[in-house]
Amino acid sequence: MALHEIEVSEKAGRIQLEIDESSQARHCLVLAHGAGAGMEHAFMKSLAKGICAHGIHVIRFNFPYKQKGKKMPGSPKESILALEKVALFAKEKYADSAIILSGKSYGGRMSSHLVAEQPELGIKGLVYFGFPLHAPGKASTDRANHLSSIKVPQLFLQGTNDALANFEMISEVVAGQKKADLVAFEQADHSFKTPKTAPMKTSEVFKQLIEKSSSWIKGLS
Repeated sequence: MALHEIEVSEKAGRIQLEIDESSQARHCLVLAHGAGAGMEHAFMKSLAKGICAHGIHVIRFNFPYKQKGKKMPGSPKESILALEKVALFAKEKYADSAIILSGKSYGGRMSSHLVAEQPELGIKGLVYFGFPLHAPGKASTDRANHLSSIKVPQLFLQGTNDALANFEMISEVVAGQKKADLVAFEQADHSFKTPKTAPMKTSEVFKQLIEKSSSWIKGLS
C-alpha cells in the first residue's frame, strides 16, 4: 500500500491518499468514502483490497472535512474539488490506465457531480456503492436530476431495502440514463447488510459487490 498527500486548496488544505496497487492493472478506481466514515473504515479498506485483487489500482482518500476531524460534510463544492484533485493525481500517476470514479453513498454522489460538471476530465465510468437518492423517509428523485448530463457508463449497486434509495425510484432513474446498469441485492440495506431471511448473507453480498464492480470496470476502455 502506498501513501500520498496532496493539496486541495489553501482553504481546504491537504488530504491523505492510500493506494492499493496491482502489478497488471489497466484501470484505476478512485474510491470516495461516505459522509460519516473516512477512508480507513473497514468497508472501504476491504472493498479496495478486494477490487485490487482483481487487477485494478484503487485510490482511497479523505475528503477535507474528514481530514480535519469533522464528523459530517460541509460544502459540496469543497468535496467535489477534492475529487477533482484526486482524479488529476490518478491521471498523472497512471497515465496509461482508464480512470473510474466511485464512492460509497455520499462519495458516489459527489463523484457523479464532478463528472456531470467536468466531462473534459476524461473519466471513463462511475460506480455507485449505494447511490443516496434521498434522505430517509423523504422519497424523491431530485438528487438524480444531474445524472442526465453524464455521458459515460454508470454502474449502480443497490440494496432493495436501502432507506436512502426507494428501489422503485432508483430503478426508474437508472432506466432513464443513457449508459447505466443496475445490480440489485435483495433485502440489503444502505450498508449492504441483509437479514437472516435474505437469499444472500451479508458476507456474500460483499463478495458480489467486489466481483460485479470489478468485472464491470474491466469491461471499460
